[in-house]
Amino acid sequence: MNSMTPTIAITMGDAAGIGPDLIVATWPEIQDRCPCRPFVVGSVAMLRQLAAPFGLNVVAIGNVESAIASATTIPCLEPETVPVADLERGRVHAAAGQAAHDYLIAATDLALAGKIDAILTMPLNKEGLHAAGLNYPGHTEILAERTGTEHFAMMLYRLGLGVVHVTLHTALRDVFARLSTPAVLEKIRLLDRMMRSLDIAQPRLGVVALNPHAGDGGIFGDEETTIIKPAVDAARAEEINVVGPLPADTLMAAASEGYYDGVVAMYHDQGHIALKVLGWREAVNITVGLPIVRTSVAHGTAYDLVGRGAPDTASFFEAMSVAVSLARHRSQRSETGESLG
Repeated sequence: MNSMTPTIAITMGDAAGIGPDLIVATWPEIQDRCPCRPFVVGSVAMLRQLAAPFGLNVVAIGNVESAIASATTIPCLEPETVPVADLERGRVHAAAGQAAHDYLIAATDLALAGKIDAILTMPLNKEGLHAAGLNYPGHTEILAERTGTEHFAMMLYRLGLGVVHVTLHTALRDVFARLSTPAVLEKIRLLDRMMRSLDIAQPRLGVVALNPHAGDGGIFGDEETTIIKPAVDAARAEEINVVGPLPADTLMAAASEGYYDGVVAMYHDQGHIALKVLGWREAVNITVGLPIVRTSVAHGTAYDLVGRGAPDTASFFEAMSVAVSLARHRSQRSETGESLG
């Protein structure tokens, strides 16, 4: 691994979605905008179909060492999986779900073996995963299982502000049962650690309340006093700079104005909506707590946009920039003997 020029595996994601188009659209600029050694883990045949009209050459490689990229050359490592080149794009396919899973597993194993410095994932489709018999909610859970990670979280990150979720891909009716003081405390710790990895020496964190007006003294619920505040108090005892629980509207407004570097939300939409309203195009998905670096675009497979012109590439380049930054940070910590846990 090279701390100055990290090797980044870009997984193609769902072959029927916008991921392959994003790879082709961004490729000529990747190395200029984000100095790294990029290569794709995906379908060589599909990439060749999409890349040919743009004068890009897709080269099949058998190992990471063969990944020599340029503005016009896309190295692609294709793991053993189902064929996807002939799929009708723009809709759910079990084959696309299976292949997206296999691309991710292959890249994860390379990262665990120290062959690459980071993974940048293109979107997969949860329906596609389930159609293939893979009952995962998404990338986060697959990565946690494959890396043997017990404590992890999904973080949305935008221009210096990170939002971690205590519960993630779960029905709203199940959120209350899945909240606990240890779960909230775990996410505070993970968020603090990740923001430090993003070069914020003393992160200022806020924890969102579950109920309107933070329960209004128990009128609208007592989870703030029985579950969330004890976690905040425990984190403060560990010298983490955190406050809360605060009403979601108050806290997110303050965070948007720079008063906080990180926010712990109680459930998916509580964090996602607020951050994406601030600017979804610059948002990045980061998996926190893994022994490897993984970032992603902060949008889905966008079946409705496949084949309809140049895709929006802003989130891709932000995700690549963050991946490079985190990879360098890990490499520097490794070189100084600091624990990567």
